Amino acid sequence: MTKDKEPIVKSFHFVCLMIIIVGTRIHFSDGNEFAVDKSKRGLIHVPKDLPLKTKVLDMSQNYIAELQVSDMSFLSELKVLRLSHNRIQLLDLSVFKFNQDLEYLDLSHNQLQKISCHPIVSFRHLDLSFNDFKALPICKEFGNLSQLNFLGLSAMKLQKLDLLPIAHLHLSYILLDLRNYYIKENETESLQILNAKTLHLVFHPTSLFAIQVNISVNTLGCLQLTNIKLNDDNCQVFIKFLSELTRGPTLLNFTLNHIETTWKCLVRVFQFLWPKPVEYLNIYNLTIIESIHEEEFTYSKTTLKALKIEHITNKVFLFSQTALYTVFSEMNIMMLTISDTPFIHMLCPHAPSTFKFLNFTQNVFTDSIFEKCSTLVKLETLILQKNGLKDLFKVGLMTKDMPSLEILDVSWNSLESGRHKENCTWVESIVVLNLSSNMLTDSVFRCLPPRIKVLDLHSNKIKSVPKQVIKLEALQELNVAFNSLTDLPGCGSFSSLSVLIIDHNSVSHPSADFFQSCQKMRSIKAGDNPFQCTCELRQFVKSIDQVSSEVLEGWPDSYKCDYPESYRGTPLKDFHMSELSCNITLLIITIGATMLVLAVTVTSLCIYLDLPWYLRMVCQWTQTRRRARNIPLEELQRNLQFHAFISYSEHDSAWVKTELVPYLEKEDIQICLHERNFVPGKSIVENIINCIEKSYKSIFVLSPNFVQSEWCHYELYFAHHNLFHEGSNNLILILLEPIPQNSIPNKYHKLKALMMQRTYLQWPKEKSKRGLFWANIRAAFNMKLTLVTENNDVKS
Repeated sequence: MTKDKEPIVKSFHFVCLMIIIVGTRIHFSDGNEFAVDKSKRGLIHVPKDLPLKTKVLDMSQNYIAELQVSDMSFLSELKVLRLSHNRIQLLDLSVFKFNQDLEYLDLSHNQLQKISCHPIVSFRHLDLSFNDFKALPICKEFGNLSQLNFLGLSAMKLQKLDLLPIAHLHLSYILLDLRNYYIKENETESLQILNAKTLHLVFHPTSLFAIQVNISVNTLGCLQLTNIKLNDDNCQVFIKFLSELTRGPTLLNFTLNHIETTWKCLVRVFQFLWPKPVEYLNIYNLTIIESIHEEEFTYSKTTLKALKIEHITNKVFLFSQTALYTVFSEMNIMMLTISDTPFIHMLCPHAPSTFKFLNFTQNVFTDSIFEKCSTLVKLETLILQKNGLKDLFKVGLMTKDMPSLEILDVSWNSLESGRHKENCTWVESIVVLNLSSNMLTDSVFRCLPPRIKVLDLHSNKIKSVPKQVIKLEALQELNVAFNSLTDLPGCGSFSSLSVLIIDHNSVSHPSADFFQSCQKMRSIKAGDNPFQCTCELRQFVKSIDQVSSEVLEGWPDSYKCDYPESYRGTPLKDFHMSELSCNITLLIITIGATMLVLAVTVTSLCIYLDLPWYLRMVCQWTQTRRRARNIPLEELQRNLQFHAFISYSEHDSAWVKTELVPYLEKEDIQICLHERNFVPGKSIVENIINCIEKSYKSIFVLSPNFVQSEWCHYELYFAHHNLFHEGSNNLILILLEPIPQNSIPNKYHKLKALMMQRTYLQWPKEKSKRGLFWANIRAAFNMKLTLVTENNDVKS
C-alpha cells in the first residue's frame, strides 16, 4: 500500500544492485532445465553417473579435494558449476578444456594455493575468493575473458601491477578477500584496478583494521567493505585507507558491513565522507563500543543524499542520548534510515530540516516522538514500523506540523483508536497511510486524514465499517484484509474507491449491490472468506458474472463455499440455486397457483365423471355389505331366491311385461321385479342391492329410455360391482333399441365400457329372427339351478 515510497527506499542500492544482478545473472539461467544438485552429500570426488546433458551442477559443501579432466570432460553442455566449500588445494584450469560452454565457476571457500593456467574464453563469473593464495591468482590468459563480469580473488600480499593482465577488461564486480593479508608495520603496498564498477573488500573479522595499501580504481561506482574493527587509535589508519578509494568522482555508493567502532571514530568517518562525492552511505550491523560523548560535527555542504543504518548494537550503557541523537537529527541530507536499533527517541531538528524521507523501523519509539516538532517542513515520507506507538490520536497530532508529509507508515505497532472524544487532527497532505498490524477497531474510520488516497488497515480488529464515518472522497485503495468484517463496505463514503482488498475476513453474505454502488472498482480481492452458499449469496454470484475477470482478483480459485456442509469447498462459480427456492413470494404464488389448478382440475373431473354420484353409490354399497356381513352364513345361503333380476326403464315396461317376463316364467325361470319384490320400508338402493344379491343373473333392458333413468344406472352399477365381488359372469345385456354412443351421458362411463367390452343380445324387429333371440336367452340359463324359496323348500 506504500508503493509510492519504494523507489526512494530502493534507490540506496539501485546502482550496486544492478551491477550484482548483471554480474551473476548466469546463476539463475537454465536453473530449472537439466540442473543437478549434489550439494551437502559428503562427496569426495565428482560422481561419474551425472546426466550428459547437465547444464547446472551444484557440488558445494562436500569433501572434494581435486579435479581431473575425466571428471568434467563428459559434461560438454555444462554452463554453471558450483564447487564452493570443498577441500580443493590445486586447480588446473585445463580440467575444463572440454567444457567450452562453462560460464559460471564458483571455487570460493576452498584451500586453493595455486592454479595452473589454460586458455578459457567462456567465463562470465569466476570466483576464487576465500582461498589460501599468497598472491593474486591472475593468469595472463584471463585477459582473453572478454565477457567476464564477476571476479573473486584472494591474496596475502598485493603488488601494484598484479591486475595488469586484466586491466583492459570492464568488470562489473571485483571481490577481493584480504582476510589473510599481512604486511610489516610501516610498510605500504599499492594495487591499481583500472576498470571496475563495484569493488568489495573483505577483511579479517576479528583483527583491528591495520591495512596500509593504496588501492586506486578509475571508474569505481560502488565500494563495499566488510569486517571493519576500529577504535580511537586506528581510526586514522582507516580514514587514510579510504582517502585513495574515495578520490574518484564516480563513487556514488559506499557500504560498510559488520563494523565495530567507537562513537568518536564513527563521527570522524562521517565527517570525512561528508564532502566526498558519495551519495548513498549504507551501514549494516554496526556495533558501538567504549563510550558515547558529544562530538563536534560540521554539517558542511554535502553531496550525500541518503544514510542508511540497519541493526545497531550499542554496548555503551551509560551515555548522553542528546549526544547520540543530535548527530543524526541535524544532518543536512534528504533521506535517513535507522532501523533495527535500540533507539528510544529521535530529536526534533533545531532548524528547518532538509529531510524528505525518514525511516525508523523496529526501534522503541513511543507516542512522544516528534511531538510539537515544527522543523520537518520538507518531510514527505515517514516510516515508524515496529515501534511502541499506542495512541492513533497522538500520531495524528504528530503530523500536524509536517505540511509536506504524504506517506506515513505506522504499521506493526500497538495503536488503538477511540480513546479520545474529540476529533482527530491530521495534516491534510497525507495521501498514503499504513495502519496495518495494529489493534484498531471500527472507530478508526472516524480518525483518518481527509484527503487520503491509499489506506492499509489489514490485520486489525475491525468488524464493520460504520455508516456514520467521515467522507473519504479521495480514497482510491483500501486494504482491510485479515480483519473480522462480515460484509463488503459500500462506496457511499468512498466515492472514488477503485481497489479493495478484503480477503481473509468473515464475509459470508456479501451485498449483491456492491458492484452497483462501486462503479469505479477496477480491482477487488475478496477470496478466502467463509461464504455461506445460501439464497442470500445467489445475487452476489450473479453480479460477479457481470464484472470483468480482471476486476475480481483470485477468481475463482479463492472463492469457495464454507457452509452448508454439503457445499463446502465448492467454487462459487459452480454454486447454483433456483429462483423458486430462493424467492418466498414466488414460491407461495407458485404453490397457490398449483393448488388452484389442481383444485379446478379435480373439480372438473368430478363434474365430468360425476364423482359425487359414485361416492354415494360406494357409500351405500359399503353400508349394505357391512349389514350383510352381520347376517349368519346359513341365512345368507337361504336368501338366494331368483334366477334373474330385471332392470328396465318404466317406459319399456310394456315390452318387459308382455314379452320378456312371460317367456322366462314359461321356461320356469324365477324373476325378480322391483314392483313386486321390493320390500316396503327399505330404501330403494337397499332393495336394489338385495334383489341383485338374491339373483343368479341380472338382466338389463337397454334403450335410450334406460340411459335417461338414474335408477337404472344405479342398478347397473351395483350389478357390475357384484360381478367383480362374486367373481361370476352374472350380467345379461338386452339391447331393446339402439343407443347412440354420443347420447350416453359422460357420467355413465361404465355403461359405455360394458357395451364396448361385453356381448349383448339385440331384440330383433323381425318376428322371424326372434326364435334365435329366445334361444340365446335360454342358453344363458342352461345350467341346472337349485333355488332356496322363502319357505325353505328346495326347487330344481
